[in-house]
Amino acid sequence: MYPGTYALTKPNHPAIIMASDGSVMTYAELDRRANQISHVLRSCGVEIGDHVAFCLENHRDFLPLAWGCRYAGAIFTALSSRLQTDEMDYIIDNCGAKVFITSTTKAEQAQELVTRGPGVEHRFMLDGTIDGYAPWEDTVAAQSFEPLAGRIAGEDMLYSSGTTGRPKGVKKPLSGEPLEEADHAVARLQVLLFGQTEDSVYLSPAPLYHAAPLRFCMGSHVIGSTVVVMERFDAEQFLQNVETYRATHIQVVPTMFVRLLKLDESVRQAADTSSIELIVHAAAPCPVPVKSAIIEWLGPVIHEYYAGTEGNGFVYCNSQMWLDHKGTVGMPINCEIHICDSEGNEVPVGEEGTIYFGGGGTFEYHGDPEKTVGSRHREGWSTLGDIGKVDSDGFLYLTDRKAHMIISGGVNVYPQEAENVLTMHPAVADVAVIGVPNEDFGEEVKAVVQPAEGVVADDALAAELIRTCRDQLADIKCPRSVDFRDELPRHPTGKLYKRLLKDEYWEGHGSVVSPS
Repeated sequence: MYPGTYALTKPNHPAIIMASDGSVMTYAELDRRANQISHVLRSCGVEIGDHVAFCLENHRDFLPLAWGCRYAGAIFTALSSRLQTDEMDYIIDNCGAKVFITSTTKAEQAQELVTRGPGVEHRFMLDGTIDGYAPWEDTVAAQSFEPLAGRIAGEDMLYSSGTTGRPKGVKKPLSGEPLEEADHAVARLQVLLFGQTEDSVYLSPAPLYHAAPLRFCMGSHVIGSTVVVMERFDAEQFLQNVETYRATHIQVVPTMFVRLLKLDESVRQAADTSSIELIVHAAAPCPVPVKSAIIEWLGPVIHEYYAGTEGNGFVYCNSQMWLDHKGTVGMPINCEIHICDSEGNEVPVGEEGTIYFGGGGTFEYHGDPEKTVGSRHREGWSTLGDIGKVDSDGFLYLTDRKAHMIISGGVNVYPQEAENVLTMHPAVADVAVIGVPNEDFGEEVKAVVQPAEGVVADDALAAELIRTCRDQLADIKCPRSVDFRDELPRHPTGKLYKRLLKDEYWEGHGSVVSPS
């Protein structure tokens, strides 16, 4: 299945609804638009297996553009609209894009990119244009609605968020299958595990350039569902969209749960959430108190998975599984989990180590064989770089990213534990716990806090937050100091750019090295 299937069977059914204004693109319109875009790409010399890059906000043409790339057999890279110019330039060059497409919201950076990216042969801009960019709408409008001949399904090549270094492109080979017959693994997951159907309404509140929203939205079109796109997440508007569009299936990240729970109780209780059949969350660990409160409020409709852009494994749990094993991210359903020490040896049940996936999908990091090799175990298993453990029932628990680990006086400290304690404190809007230089211990634990609106950030609040941690955690795991910021560098998908924070504190200190 693909949008063209439903353009024939239910042409007037909404494929995409933009939540802000209620504008609708039907399946017939989506299929025609994707056909036109595929012709644009072919006319630009994009053949099957060639690369296309685009950088857009949650735009009405985002999903049609992704489908146009798939119709043309292209490998497409969606860039984060929050990237800096140098980051955009790196990815465009690294992925080998022949065509680059953006919008006027990125005009300033787009102008800087005109003289870069020597491999880019064609540049287009939506909603207007600047020197060096052809007008997208006029170019598309001039193309035929008819499908290309001999279509082979294209594929995405998305980049990791780069929270701990340069983003890495996750490359998988084209299947070589005809577009009309091509498998879509995420769509199968949505049907078989999450019960999504042609009649479902999938609400997407996250940036579409991220792997999960993009793949789940396109999977919804493979199924024939309606996709409702929020331009940006706002907790109160999210609840209104659930009610207005009778959303049945939703994907969020844990920070969205936190913001929903911090709404006024009267707002939450007044919201009609009766249409919700399933909310699935991923992308970051969810604190136990947060998830407990969400399940208590919305009922056992909360599902979770642990996976990565790499697609090398999938771990899942529903509400009851989680309630029986609080804190778990679930059990593997298409792979095996191996927990290994620093030497690559498997550790006993209950002990922490690096999480490896065995028997799942394969991948490579585009143009970076060293990173590809670094992600592999000698047994052929692969890792996302996370630390965790399994219990006696086989349920997986995440501790933190290995790259976020703090080594203080030779003791390993995982900041996620302190973040979980502080995140639901009423005075805290957002928090990051990081390791900062300490002459005696190598590193010490610091909390960087964005105060809630109206909260006075002072020494008394800092002392209270430290005390709150010490009431629940061992002293070594707790912040020794607290700094306050107006806003933290958080990716819209919910991930913190801890690298940016740590770089500030470590400037002039060299690399992070623990004392011997």
